[in-house]
Amino acid sequence: MTRPNRPLRGRLAAASLLVLLAIGTARAGAAGSAPPAYGALPDTIAGHRGTYLYYHGLDYGSQSLVHPLRLILNGGFGIMQISNRDNRPAKVMYGRGMRNVADNLIRPWWAIGEQGLWTFLRREVIPISVRTGNSQYWPNYMNHLLGGGMSFRMMEEYYRYHGHEHSKRWAGATLFVYHFLNEVVENNSRLGPNPDPVADFWIFNTAGVWLFNKDGVARFFSEKLHFTDWSYQPVIMPDTGELQNMGQNYAMKLHLNESGSRSLFYHWGTHAELGMSFTDPEGRCLSVGFGFVAKNLLEVDDFSDTVDLAVSSGIFYDRNNSLLASLLISKTKDLPWRLNLYPGLIPVAGLRPGFFLGLDQDDHLVGGVTIGSLTHLPVGMGWN
Repeated sequence: MTRPNRPLRGRLAAASLLVLLAIGTARAGAAGSAPPAYGALPDTIAGHRGTYLYYHGLDYGSQSLVHPLRLILNGGFGIMQISNRDNRPAKVMYGRGMRNVADNLIRPWWAIGEQGLWTFLRREVIPISVRTGNSQYWPNYMNHLLGGGMSFRMMEEYYRYHGHEHSKRWAGATLFVYHFLNEVVENNSRLGPNPDPVADFWIFNTAGVWLFNKDGVARFFSEKLHFTDWSYQPVIMPDTGELQNMGQNYAMKLHLNESGSRSLFYHWGTHAELGMSFTDPEGRCLSVGFGFVAKNLLEVDDFSDTVDLAVSSGIFYDRNNSLLASLLISKTKDLPWRLNLYPGLIPVAGLRPGFFLGLDQDDHLVGGVTIGSLTHLPVGMGWN
């Protein structure tokens, strides 16, 4: 079992640096107004009510693929990216997983009591340890609090943009399905007390929705940190029943100058890359980052899991914060090389296709195609 203490310290240090710089930028921004940075989009859309901070109705890049079903698919099955997890949805024990997750959510005192309140808080809530088995709080803060909160706001704007009444209720229902499925897939065959869904659901998911429902918080992360969703393009492999290239990813950019031509860049999901972004006056941006990726899911004890880490790096190209292409390289078992080309980068007869190519450790090529014009189809077709 690998004990990646130093990588975890590095991730925490990177996050701390990002937060400190963000606070400094927020204070500086309060002193006066500045012209819009490169790639900044207005927060209103003609013919649509309200403000739009995370969804702008763009017909290109990752933003063009924003859809409730795609969010549920990417988020719900994202744990299957881990190298020692089976990535065939048909193999998940949904009934058993649902029963056990529901038991733990309905009886949180039972789930927490088996390992003790202090152990639960130290591992899941309070960021005071960098030991592998005591740092489950990291994905709770980054993926559930921030990622889940932003996803709620993005979905609320999506439903409102498309004319749905009660957009907040629809967004809340979408987030519930996504997070519940995520816990079921992660739980799979486990039976017994599991404090992880208790922390995710009752603390971090709830807090994230509450935070990003506040306009000031949502605007800060949108306008100061340029927080966005850069999720993958999932494809199904008909011959094996595997789901490939799934996972919900996020990105932040903290501008280091007034124009936004240079930014501190952070990209994460089941991985974390820190680097720099360079943007031109047309909003076209190239980002480069280096960091770590979750490699294997490891059992800490009878109640908790954690991950070991591998080195990762990535190159990203976006326009107006909508991802058009990404190349991720990491030392994992399944896809050490992963290339995603999003709709709008390569026009083909109005279909707006997106492409995925991956290379495994044995140099076997896998790939897939997503048709961006089929907006309600959340999965593409892949091949080995």
